[in-house]
Amino acid sequence: MEIDETKCDGCGRCIPNCPEGALQLIDGKARLVSDLFCDGLGACAGECPRGALRVIEREAEPYDEHKVMDQIVRQGTNTIKAHLRHLEAHGEQQLLQQALTYLREHHLAISDWHEEGRNAGGCPGFRQCVPAAVPGPVAGTGSALRQWPIQLKLVNPTAAWFDGADLLVSADCVAHACGGFHRDLLAGRVLVVFCPKLDEDLNDYVEKLTEIFRCHTIRSITIARMEVPCCSGTTMLVKRALEQSGKQLDPREIIVGINGEIFSGLTPKGE
Repeated sequence: MEIDETKCDGCGRCIPNCPEGALQLIDGKARLVSDLFCDGLGACAGECPRGALRVIEREAEPYDEHKVMDQIVRQGTNTIKAHLRHLEAHGEQQLLQQALTYLREHHLAISDWHEEGRNAGGCPGFRQCVPAAVPGPVAGTGSALRQWPIQLKLVNPTAAWFDGADLLVSADCVAHACGGFHRDLLAGRVLVVFCPKLDEDLNDYVEKLTEIFRCHTIRSITIARMEVPCCSGTTMLVKRALEQSGKQLDPREIIVGINGEIFSGLTPKGE
């Protein structure tokens, strides 16, 4: 894949269509953080409204981490960090050491890439979860679900329960990762769920959300998604639908880690 930075506006629509995690949104531009994991099929290019991505056909040379780093360092510190985290998350320890050696040889000090890896856009989905110990049954685990169905593919956009609703748009995995999902996220909200990575026709979801926003007075929108890069598509779809509907709402984004912790967006009770 080749990215024309002069055309890329940072919309992020290509990110959910890169299941390998080779593309990330960094410093307002789509970046190819690892040639090693790009399969070259071009699924991401079809989602780019600016035509900034294209597939280049060439004779494939053996992968050379040194040559990759020559390209990576030109894109800035954040892209270097993302590349290092990407190699570590995929278990490419030999290549990781080559990359670190390159940085030392070129006197480039990148000391905090590992510590920032959990939040800054690596591939956390490839790490083992280590949930906190739970001493006993969790209190207050009653269901807060207010309507059915909840899968966006099945939802009727004209359903009355959307009138005056506080809407929770959630990626499928959030409820499984977040132990307090019903108590902390769902209570008092109308829920729709989908998967921005595995569901087939996301354009249909944009149209359905657009119709929901047009047909009803939505009081608030909360977006709940996982920390993994592909899940950012949840937020992208909601924003596209809001743009098409012409409604002026400021969605609140909640990001949930693969261990269940909430990184951002949720105000602790009592504050």
